[in-house]
Amino acid sequence: MNSKSVHLIATDPPFNKGKDFHATPDSLSDGASFHDRWSWEKDVHEDWVESITDDWPLVMNVIQGSRNSYGDDMGAFLCYMAVRLIAMRRVLRDDGSIYLHCDPTASHYLKELMDAVFGKQNFRNEIVWHYGKWTNAGKMFQKNHDVILFYSKSDNYLFNKQDREDEETPKHFQRGYTTNVIKGVTQLLVYDKRKAAKKIREGKYDRIVFREGKTAVCLPDVWPMPILNSQSNERTGFPTQKPLPLYERIIKASSNEGDVVLDPFAGCATTCVAAERLKRQWVGIDIWEKAHEIVVKRLQNEGMLAVPESDKEDLWRMFGEIKCLEEVPERTDDGETAAPFLITRLQTPEPPGPRMTHAQMKEHLLGQKGCRCQGCGRSFDDPRYLELDHIIPRADGGINHVSNRILLCGPCNRAKSHRLTLSGLQELNRKSGWMADGST
Repeated sequence: MNSKSVHLIATDPPFNKGKDFHATPDSLSDGASFHDRWSWEKDVHEDWVESITDDWPLVMNVIQGSRNSYGDDMGAFLCYMAVRLIAMRRVLRDDGSIYLHCDPTASHYLKELMDAVFGKQNFRNEIVWHYGKWTNAGKMFQKNHDVILFYSKSDNYLFNKQDREDEETPKHFQRGYTTNVIKGVTQLLVYDKRKAAKKIREGKYDRIVFREGKTAVCLPDVWPMPILNSQSNERTGFPTQKPLPLYERIIKASSNEGDVVLDPFAGCATTCVAAERLKRQWVGIDIWEKAHEIVVKRLQNEGMLAVPESDKEDLWRMFGEIKCLEEVPERTDDGETAAPFLITRLQTPEPPGPRMTHAQMKEHLLGQKGCRCQGCGRSFDDPRYLELDHIIPRADGGINHVSNRILLCGPCNRAKSHRLTLSGLQELNRKSGWMADGST
């Protein structure tokens, strides 16, 4: 997808719950299943690790820290999520927002990851979706909530206040009226017809405005809302299906009619259907080959698509505005990178030729320079003490090619970080007396 083409991302990815999910055999989504178990050896691609290490060092710090404190499975899950969140950030408009649905299994790890990708200053809310679920919890309180992490891409983001439900109406509105002073004029807003008549007779106010119904206010960050019961008409058989009103609230808050809503983990299409209901454009992405059938069937059940006369017709291509693509579309923008500090820098294209992996680069540099740190000049017997880094940082437009690579010991690599050049690191070491030859 092109950069900065999406107004809102609302998605419900895996949670690292450590189990497998399967649809019911008699359901519409028969055959749908996915695993929520993660392994660093099986599920993490070398390209992911190298790309994040090169361009998103703070994100890799989060992944490695979680891997060290929790285990390889959490590290693998966060690496899987990181490459996708980085891509989500790229396609999101500068005034856009993202809502990431998770549960307490990984919400605190995902928040740290979101801070690294979107910036901690762009964190807006940790929304608690509270639902009733009457089970015997044993020696603990019942687990009756999920978490939705709300981030914007910048300070300039869209947010629409919404009407409260009747049971959530504040006390001063339940009384039937409230006052508002505008430019010295005392205005009475009345929400109850009987009390309106009484206040009009009293004549105590400069202006009386009768407002029927609810008022648009800022909702709290705890949303009491029931889960889908087993007999609901919304049910598709997907085990992790979420209710439409939950995602309608998100879409109303952070998009307007005609805006583009994206769900990169579309599953049973709840975000897509909610967006269609609210007259938004939408894109759903899913790895399951029958995901498009769920979208079409649900929209037909909602009365938003005509039912075809023949079951043999091409369900997902017969409706002009709904398209199913199995091939990755070509980008028509400038192909910019997802890393924010690389967007405005003057970059030098990498030389032609086969791309080396990190392991191949390290072997090549060891053959040229020996087992020696190029930052402080110290030699080592074991090459595991040396780490790969850039001569010119990526933040200054340095390339990932082997021609811009060096080997550093751990202390030098940490001192260099992603800010210093090699010459800057050597100057720092000389001033601090850390050079192997003692030079200053």
